[in-house]
Amino acid sequence: MQSYREELWFNVPGRRAFINITPQVETCLRKSGIREGLVLVNAMHITASVFINDDESGLHHDYEQWLEGLAPHAPVSSYRHNRTGEDNADAHLKRQVMGREVVVAVTESRLDFGPWEQIFYGEFDGGRRKRVLVKIIGE
Repeated sequence: MQSYREELWFNVPGRRAFINITPQVETCLRKSGIREGLVLVNAMHITASVFINDDESGLHHDYEQWLEGLAPHAPVSSYRHNRTGEDNADAHLKRQVMGREVVVAVTESRLDFGPWEQIFYGEFDGGRRKRVLVKIIGE
């Protein structure tokens, strides 16, 4: 069994974004040389997420609205976490809902997706560099 590890780095200038990282993960898979196995993709920050879904702008807008309804950013004073001087309590909650990681099967050197599936990086507290780990194991 072989393994391959790479970090993808992002610096989202705004507070929130959804970025399709499927092409970067496919590049990592090609570099790995692994034909059969698994890819783990996980956000290495507690205010960011990795998830799988459709790359459709209406859905991304719906996510924004839904997440903001679940955990609104303002008023920041409504969160106990923000008493530490931060203003990102909502980002921690949004990450919890959207998830930390995904695992995708690798079959014949390709990500083995269902219809319309893509991998996304979800940023909920942007403005600084953050990383995503891609770990591939297999043969």
